[in-house]
Formats: sequence, C-alpha cells, structure tokens
Amino acid sequence: MDLHIVPSSELSIRQFHDLLRLRVDVFVVEQECPYPELDGRDLEEGTTHLWIADGDVIAASIRLLTDPEVHRIGRVVTHADYRGDGLAARLMGAAIELCNGAIELDAQSYLHDWYQRFGFAQMGEEFVEDGIPHVPMRRGSET
Repeated sequence: MDLHIVPSSELSIRQFHDLLRLRVDVFVVEQECPYPELDGRDLEEGTTHLWIADGDVIAASIRLLTDPEVHRIGRVVTHADYRGDGLAARLMGAAIELCNGAIELDAQSYLHDWYQRFGFAQMGEEFVEDGIPHVPMRRGSET
C-alpha cells in the first residue's frame, strides 16, 4: 500500500472527493454523528493531506494543519475494511515527521492511550464535541 503526502494546493478533485467520502462514511454515517465535516480547512494554504491507498481505495488518512506556532493533526480515519492493519499508526508517524515543534490534536477520549504511544499528553479537561467526548492533547514543546 502506498503512502501519499499531498499539500492541499496539489490535491486532484478525485483525491479530495475520496478523502471526504471516507471521512463522511466513518465520522457521519458509521459513528452516527451529523456534524459539519466541511469546515473550510481542507484547502487552506499550509494544510497537508496524508493517506494510504490500496489501489484506488483510500484505506486511511490524516489531515495536518499549520496554525500559528503549532501544527494540528485531525480527521484521523481508517476505512472499516482496513482497521487493525496499523495504517493509522503509520500515518501518525509520517505526520509527526513533517512537523517541527509542537503538535496538537483533539482525540476522541477512547483513543487517549493510543495517542500517548506517539508522545501526546493530555493538556486540558475532557469536552464533548458533536456528542462525542474528546480530550485536548499536545506533543512537543510545552507538553
């Protein structure tokens, strides 16, 4: 399976569609959580999309945002048919390598320990977003 690292400005229409489709399939349909998936950040300058493809199928993906003074990892998702294969971990490693300095994310609470494996530490109280408990986490300076 191939790893793709593509700045938002270089995404093809098909790639963008397939990334969004996977995220909607998992976060909105499977998790039964209607929320605004299209938040306007996917095509921002400084946004990078990472994914692993099995032929024409996007098996897993991550969105990496560049905010002032910090990178943000989000939209970590794996297609149901590829879970348990270590693809999300492979993507996390690749995303971390692209970052210099601090990285933040809002983890679904049940994944707290999984993110700790990558050096993230909880940096605040649990909160509920779109009906799902999350915890803010940070890796790097000021953790």
